Amino acid sequence: MFTLFKKEIFSFLNSLIGYIAIVVFLAINGLFLWVFPAGFNVIDFGYASLDNLFVLAPFVFLFLIPAITMRSFADEKRSGTIETLLTKPITDFQIILTKYLASFTLVVFALLPTLIYVFSVYQLGLPKGNLDFGGLWGSYIGLLFLGSAFVSIGLFVSSLTDNQIVAFISGMVICGFIYIGFDLIADLALLGKANLFIQSLGIQAHYTSMSRGVIDTRDVIYFLSLIVAFYLLTKISLESRKWEK
Repeated sequence: MFTLFKKEIFSFLNSLIGYIAIVVFLAINGLFLWVFPAGFNVIDFGYASLDNLFVLAPFVFLFLIPAITMRSFADEKRSGTIETLLTKPITDFQIILTKYLASFTLVVFALLPTLIYVFSVYQLGLPKGNLDFGGLWGSYIGLLFLGSAFVSIGLFVSSLTDNQIVAFISGMVICGFIYIGFDLIADLALLGKANLFIQSLGIQAHYTSMSRGVIDTRDVIYFLSLIVAFYLLTKISLESRKWEK
């Protein structure tokens, strides 16, 4: 498993697309938080807070994570190495888990530089250090759960096709729908009391709850269930290749 894990990490780091994805993620967050005079600007906000980072980052994740996961299985299918991979003495569970952990590790790598923003806001506070660390770390935990869910979705989509571009676009669409789609449906107020249930099916409601700094068991169970559900779908997708034969 560790060999496959290293292969996945180096495969991404040896790809120009990998670096572009991470740089674009950091550039977009940095520009909106510190440069552009818009609603997300930390300086204009007037408070020692990084709340706007956690509002903006999920939408940037919609591009970053499908870019990370799009080649996970699609590239293996295109090059024909998927057959070799599936015949190695490791289970489908281990293959999917390894690719999942590798992709999630890259998401963490992309997030680590944002700790510079934490230090900057800490220094800007009046008095210095006037920062809600409880809410801040809760938001980071929520963002990691969000990233984990998107990775699981991205791997499933990548397992369905041998075209990386199709995997990228499909991953963005599905992640976007699960993130805000259910909220948009609930906002239509067509289903009466069921609207709250519809809203609870989407990621945004649970992510927003975590971003308040309160780690609710229901939110953790939701994210874990979503991750496991798409893991199982990925496993079924891989097994279907064996059924075809």
